[in-house]
Amino acid sequence: MRVTQSMLSSNSLRNLSESYRRMGQYQDQLATGKKITKPSDDPVVAMKGMFYRSNLTEVEQYKRNLSELYLWMENSEAGIEHANNGLQRVRELVIQGKTGSLSPTDRDAIAREVEQIKSDLVQVANTQVSGRYIFHGTDTDYPPVKVENPPTVADNLADPNIKTYNVEVSRGVSLRANVDPNGVFNQELFDVVQGIQTALEDDNAGDLDGLLERLDGVMDNLSAERSELGARYNRLEMIDARIGQQEVMANRVLSDNEDADIERVITDLKTQESIHRAALGVGARIIQPTLLDFLR
Repeated sequence: MRVTQSMLSSNSLRNLSESYRRMGQYQDQLATGKKITKPSDDPVVAMKGMFYRSNLTEVEQYKRNLSELYLWMENSEAGIEHANNGLQRVRELVIQGKTGSLSPTDRDAIAREVEQIKSDLVQVANTQVSGRYIFHGTDTDYPPVKVENPPTVADNLADPNIKTYNVEVSRGVSLRANVDPNGVFNQELFDVVQGIQTALEDDNAGDLDGLLERLDGVMDNLSAERSELGARYNRLEMIDARIGQQEVMANRVLSDNEDADIERVITDLKTQESIHRAALGVGARIIQPTLLDFLR
């Protein structure tokens, strides 16, 4: 096959164009920090990147769900602790009110403090987080306790269908965010506190013994719910640690697949620039002078 001047010139220009393309690719990698800028650059990397990014997005969503669980559990624990402190104060007032040396006026003064604690318990029971009532199971749009005297709980508080508010924390795994609505601020709690207030107002110290026993039962229920909540909180922390490890691994895999090795890219770019200069020098020799060059 005869090699002509036009063939040499055409091949030289094609190789120079390919050299420009490679330098442009390296410059894009340096500018973006990514191996590819469009799927056609490397379809395999692009396909794997979509899969890895989907996994990372899923992990990030689970982390947001964990934040919601932390918010619910921590507020629930704070509410139960506050209620327990209030009931503990009521217990102290009951023991004080049983003292035979107290006058009706003294017991009425104690009843006024019990009444204030009762109102505070209603507010705690109706605690809202992000506009949702956390002590009413899945019926988060309505308060669990009606603000009236005496306080009454919602009719559906004992309904098992609203008992559990679950949040997904992993694929196929959900964790309960709330406490049992009927096991914390139930009607028995408010009936006992109301009964104590009424007995003190009526100067009827004889009823306080039975009410004190019922109050101890209410406080035991609160302690049991708080213990169960603490166990779930410990599991939540373990899940959070595992999700955090998954996020680190997902980011690392995604980085290995998509991120460019900057040191290697710089080296390749410098090498390609040297090759390009050499190609330009060789091309200048291949493209022979024309007749016009001799007519100057």
